[in-house]
Amino acid sequence: MRAREPDESGYVVRDGVRLYWEAYGRGSATILMLPTWSVLDSAHGRFQLIDLSRHYRVVTFDPRGNGRSDRPSGRAAYAGGEFVADAVAVLDATQTDRAVVVACSLATHWLLRLAADHLDRVLGAVASGTNLPLAPDHDYPEAGPFVEPYRSTEGWAKFNADYWRTDYEGFLRFFFSQVWTEAHSERLIDSCVANGLQSTPETLIDTVGTNPMTDQEAIELIRRTRCPWLVVHGDGDALQPHARGERLAAEAKASLVTMAGAGHCSGNRDPVRFNLLIREFTEEILPWRPRRRFWTRARSRPRRVLIVPGGPETVSRDLLIADALRARRGGIRIEWLAAEPARTVLADYGETIHPASADLPGPADRGPDAFVAWRESDEDHFLSFMILNDVVDEEPVDLVVADGAWGIDHHLHENPELKRFAYAWLTDGVRWVPEPEADERRRYLMTDANAEMLEQAERYRRVRDRALFIGDTGDLPSAAFGAAMPDIRTWAKDHFTFTGPVADGGVELAAARLAELL
Repeated sequence: MRAREPDESGYVVRDGVRLYWEAYGRGSATILMLPTWSVLDSAHGRFQLIDLSRHYRVVTFDPRGNGRSDRPSGRAAYAGGEFVADAVAVLDATQTDRAVVVACSLATHWLLRLAADHLDRVLGAVASGTNLPLAPDHDYPEAGPFVEPYRSTEGWAKFNADYWRTDYEGFLRFFFSQVWTEAHSERLIDSCVANGLQSTPETLIDTVGTNPMTDQEAIELIRRTRCPWLVVHGDGDALQPHARGERLAAEAKASLVTMAGAGHCSGNRDPVRFNLLIREFTEEILPWRPRRRFWTRARSRPRRVLIVPGGPETVSRDLLIADALRARRGGIRIEWLAAEPARTVLADYGETIHPASADLPGPADRGPDAFVAWRESDEDHFLSFMILNDVVDEEPVDLVVADGAWGIDHHLHENPELKRFAYAWLTDGVRWVPEPEADERRRYLMTDANAEMLEQAERYRRVRDRALFIGDTGDLPSAAFGAAMPDIRTWAKDHFTFTGPVADGGVELAAARLAELL
């Protein structure tokens, strides 16, 4: 289930091929998210769609060969010019005169041709992880001819038509592991493998080698473009050398953002920073327009607390903690950033709901398995953080209290430079313990999730000004986080203050520790 559904959707037919498109939001500019290689549908840009559509209109479409678009046969159907013409057809169908166009990897070929051949349709160009032939490719010694029988299944030898026919899912898993080489990328890899399985080996085989372009042809096209460019490239990109991004930026006189330590497709692995870059770039190239802002001098501001409950299960204790905090710090202003159904409960109690709560994703039934539901909530987690980030940009906040709101905690550790408030993390659980009957894959995924949390907490201890465990050590399992990893209870004692149960003084102790930050 998606964190946000499109406001409009439909099909456009071009030369007999049906293309499915979606449009989200409204605003002063339209952003066109180009699909990438037909191995993925438009969900490739899902983190951009759900956030950028709160500020702009965002249009996207499934590429021919995947999703709800048709799968024509034959190599000619997947020539680069076809994807460019598809993009123009979608712009026309959605009544979009001009757009900021965002592309990743292979799609930067189509972005370049679109910007060079349709000057009036491209307001700005964003190229991420470009594979334009502007610098030598990586050396993959194990790779063999694509159309000949494979002699190995090691590494890039899997990039082979016969291998795809033999083990298509195996290729997809290898390929996406090279797209996201950063640690703890399993959720992205799994979701993209599932997405890739929507297509077929034969369809994907038809797409290979259909975008020929020389270095000189690329440069000539770049020099024909007239729009501003933003180039984003990871210096650890295992698919496309960073030198390609550098050369594109130099030739296009573009802004270049190097994502240090990052791999390919930063819009998926580092969506917070990537989206902020797109927002900044879009605002820079839009015509000037008057804005109204409200700013209060520091000494005139009331103490402001923003509480983010992780769900309806934390609301009852959060209300008690809020009342105890008011008793300790008179005159504080408490607001709630809460999704349904917690929002309705809080409103019934007379609490102040921040208007941005309306943008939070609503309840979703992801089944009884808590771990699976948590993994599949990555869009919700991300969107919650972006909304919080916008809220504290608009009006300063003294203290943010996140009670079980894992998305806030995760993305704050991933982007610690965005912390500009005191921050308290409340929880009654410390990640995942595999069940005795769990299979090897589930054990691996739980251990990997635990490892990421431990690494974040150790590297950026300064992020959590207070870490409160609502309960006692006995509420935690007597087990390790995973093989060769710390004991859960021992680690928690070093990283949390245990408040005791809510009914046994836990509320007062939690409020006392929070009051120290105000």
